[in-house]
Amino acid sequence: MTIRFIAASQLPTPWATFMLHGFQEESSGKEHVVLTLGDVTTPAPVLARVHSECLTGDALFSMRCDCGYQLQEALKRIADEGRGALLYLRQEGRGIGLLNKIRAYALQDDGADTVEANERLGFGADQRRYDICVPMLAHLGIQSLRLMTNNPRKVEALSQDGVEIHERLPITTGRNPFNEHYLTTKVGKLDHMMDLDDFTPASSVDIERDA
Repeated sequence: MTIRFIAASQLPTPWATFMLHGFQEESSGKEHVVLTLGDVTTPAPVLARVHSECLTGDALFSMRCDCGYQLQEALKRIADEGRGALLYLRQEGRGIGLLNKIRAYALQDDGADTVEANERLGFGADQRRYDICVPMLAHLGIQSLRLMTNNPRKVEALSQDGVEIHERLPITTGRNPFNEHYLTTKVGKLDHMMDLDDFTPASSVDIERDA
């Protein structure tokens, strides 16, 4: 996997001012970004999240999933620690793309769960890849991760690609009446390691802005 570093700039957010690093896959032209805070080049494991793009949840505030809530929680935790990285991968809809995700949502409206919907469209339950993280982490000098995820398959895939996972940290936030079935399916069919009783309700998740 060949990925080129393109540029970096500051990115002020409600939680902290991050550095935004842009990368591009040479073969496909697909663009990915990494947000970093503090010195991530030291040997100590870096608090990190590997987050796949979810336009509906991240930007349009959809309550059908927990993606937007996880994104905000990860940035807040990194800001609280003063050091960390968030890899934002352009893998919409667990790798099937935005329009196919909308098709999958339509099937879910008719009763399919998130896995069944992908499979009815001819896709795997999860088509994401994580080898794209390796050159970006190497460019940034990140050696080891304290990874915020509930997904053991993500941990396994990153480890197989050569990324050192020092620790897995659960990220349970954003449960609401619209995503409870989705969360249950992630536990039952995608092996996510989480207890729904541990989730912070969506109504309790607020963006904390600097005064």
